[in-house]
Amino acid sequence: MSDPTTAIRLGTRASVLATTQSGLVAELLRARLGRPVELVEIATDGDRTQAAGTPLTGASSTGVFVSALRDALLDGRVDVAVHSLKDLPTAPADGIDLAAVPTREDPRDVVVARDGLTLGELPVGSRVGTGSPRRVAQLHALGLGLDLVGVRGNVDTRIAKVRSGEYDAVVLARAGLARLGRLDEATEVLDPLQVLPAPGQGALAVECRSGDDLAKLVGEAIDDPAARAAVTAERAVLATLEGGCSAPIGALAEVVEGEDGDELWVRAVALSPDGGLAVRRSASGAPADAQGVGTRLAEEMLADGAAQLTMDPPDKRQNA
Repeated sequence: MSDPTTAIRLGTRASVLATTQSGLVAELLRARLGRPVELVEIATDGDRTQAAGTPLTGASSTGVFVSALRDALLDGRVDVAVHSLKDLPTAPADGIDLAAVPTREDPRDVVVARDGLTLGELPVGSRVGTGSPRRVAQLHALGLGLDLVGVRGNVDTRIAKVRSGEYDAVVLARAGLARLGRLDEATEVLDPLQVLPAPGQGALAVECRSGDDLAKLVGEAIDDPAARAAVTAERAVLATLEGGCSAPIGALAEVVEGEDGDELWVRAVALSPDGGLAVRRSASGAPADAQGVGTRLAEEMLADGAAQLTMDPPDKRQNA
């Protein structure tokens, strides 16, 4: 891969959103490394079950959109793999480095509702679609009397359920709509004070094989230190709470300018599945200590009873 004329093979899921996200990374790499980049589509278990409408359950849901891309990376079919960072399992993968976290898109959730409505304007009993226990728990906690129902599929599939009248609204990640150029379809952006996003939401993960010269080149070219610090803290919260992707856990970190330089601020919540009970905490520290800040915050939450809140029967779990 040292030959600058050799194309970098970038592994991606085949969905419109995934190829759009991977295309953004490819453009960054072309511009900053001066190398040709070609997308290589890889089918994943997550894509296959999503296409079949099969719900994701239990621990097997963790990493279903990731493992096939990692296999392609390790066996040499691709040189770089791009994921939605929130899909990555928190445990490190042997032989693979997180080479870069590019500049993050807005991590908040949005509502796409009929008639331009916000959540607060929807009548009691309105059907709101989401496949995420994190969103379900936090929306229940708002006490709006909404009927929260499961939904899978890509952005088009989910929004189509609102357009057809099957659902009154769906809740999605703002980042996906933004990258698809469809932000005008959102009728409300949810305040993190009400609904904290999933750890890593809005960020992309660019992985390379450990020890490859390319990993260092990619990191130097497109890694955003502030985005990496934020998602490192959020994922430390998630890993310490041992929730995987299945637990009702939200976390959001950001690097802000402080009096003595940059500071990392982290907010997190762990909820009972019905949203009736919650442990909320926030913390701050140095961006260079992002892992420690997130870990200590989660340990405080566990001491406050978060371990009991995140326990949920395996058959009730779904991918966030």
